[in-house]
Amino acid sequence: MPITPPVLHARSRAQILVSDVSVSLGAVRVLTGVDLTVTPTSRIAVVGENGRGKSTLLHLLSGTLTPDEGQVTRIGTLGIAEQEMATTDQRTVGEVVADAIADSLAALDELDAAGLALAAGEAGADDRFAAALEQAEALDAWDARRRVDIALEALHAETDRSRPLIQMSVGQRYRVRLACLIGGDADFLLLDEPTNHLDRAGLDYMTEQLRMRSGGVVIVSHDRALLSDIAETTIDLDPTPDDRPRVYGGGYIGYREGRRAERERWEQQYAREQEQRSKLQDDLSAAQNRLISGWRPDKGTGKHQRATRAGGLVTNVHRRRAALEAHAVTMPEPPQTLRFPDLSARPGATLVSAAGLTVAGRLPEPITLEILGRSRSLITGPNGAGKSTLLSLLAGDLSPSTGSVRRSPQARIAHLRQESELPLDRRASELYASHLDALIAAGQLPSAQAVGLSSLGLLRSYEAGRRIGELSMGQRRRLDLALALSARPHLLLLDEPTNHLSISLVDELTDALQATPAAVVLSTHDRQLLRDLHDWPRLALEPSRAHEQVGS
Repeated sequence: MPITPPVLHARSRAQILVSDVSVSLGAVRVLTGVDLTVTPTSRIAVVGENGRGKSTLLHLLSGTLTPDEGQVTRIGTLGIAEQEMATTDQRTVGEVVADAIADSLAALDELDAAGLALAAGEAGADDRFAAALEQAEALDAWDARRRVDIALEALHAETDRSRPLIQMSVGQRYRVRLACLIGGDADFLLLDEPTNHLDRAGLDYMTEQLRMRSGGVVIVSHDRALLSDIAETTIDLDPTPDDRPRVYGGGYIGYREGRRAERERWEQQYAREQEQRSKLQDDLSAAQNRLISGWRPDKGTGKHQRATRAGGLVTNVHRRRAALEAHAVTMPEPPQTLRFPDLSARPGATLVSAAGLTVAGRLPEPITLEILGRSRSLITGPNGAGKSTLLSLLAGDLSPSTGSVRRSPQARIAHLRQESELPLDRRASELYASHLDALIAAGQLPSAQAVGLSSLGLLRSYEAGRRIGELSMGQRRRLDLALALSARPHLLLLDEPTNHLSISLVDELTDALQATPAAVVLSTHDRQLLRDLHDWPRLALEPSRAHEQVGS
């Protein structure tokens, strides 16, 4: 039975070309006039505020979304990692791996079949064998299984080929998929927030593999360290005077400097045109006043001349009005700015104390700690060490197998989980309002201290009015953060708080966490955030050993 030849990978001929593409989602224009070329050597970062169309651009590149205007052409194969991942996938790890390297496996099968045909002296066998060998060499097909095995180990992903994805946690599923993409054979990788479930070792491994791979990479990420290490070109989707994205070279530094200069030019242009508009307004008012006051020509002027002069004055008024309307300049949209609420502090008071905490299969070694008012603590460790489990124990969302947790009755505690659990059918503003009402009704928050959603600077009014399922992952994460801050907590328990957030918001959140008088316990793998908070006390968890005192 003949074997169907595999799909040919383009390798050095691979290319994705985006020409003057625009996309609207409903009544909202998301992307305008996008021009982009992706080659096998491209290392492109896509950045912008949450909801600006970063994931939409990846969908365009992958072909899962058709543009309203413009054209996208593709030569080559794609490996795609979206932010969201199906929880109903019935495949096993082995099946996922086989799918990821299917082209390499098919290339080897074809090479074997072509070899047999060559040995049997079949007509055209020489050409068939040469083509099969060329494809196998281009894919380095003999090494495909080993590459995936190495990636699974390096990312601390599940290596048991018989284990179904549906039995795994979100993070475990993500790591299996990412390992298959890194070890796979696609011409291009399109990665949407790939760092969200990786620990330090996994991040270092992924960074090195993306830098070394022979195919092109387009990555959406908030991880500033990753962008600094990988990005050579940056496409910025934040607002511009002509609504078109800007493309910056020079790596991450080039993007930051270019974006700052672009913003300054826009603001200067706006200021100049506002001056011109003001002058035109004054001229128009003067011309109108002359008409209203009943302009009279000099004594002795003829009737015909008086009529002509009056008509010229009317024409001048209309001309200046048209000029004024032509200079109706759009003011640069101010970026969203996080406005952290004033949080109460209880200096020296014990907010939470825990003794001998364990959770079977998740936190094996007993943890003892005390969290004091105004304290700062970082929980670090590899995936599987129990960081999220410990935060859930401290928040009261999980009961320990052994040990006890005591929380001060007067302490307001907010827990930002790593994964969003928002009801997708409700509107963001409605959910926030009902959450606030529940806090007040339960006596946990005085009504006079209620914080309005708009006052936090996390969602724009039109975003707050949408159903949560219509929001981007970053916008949902902003809502999660708003809900955590709404209680004006004395203690913030934050699990990977930078996941899905824009670069600017991460910077603002970092500053706010350093300045707030509330106590903060934070778990993160964000390398830049760890650098920024280098002076915070740390509780380093290990899968087999974790016992320290923090918060003192």
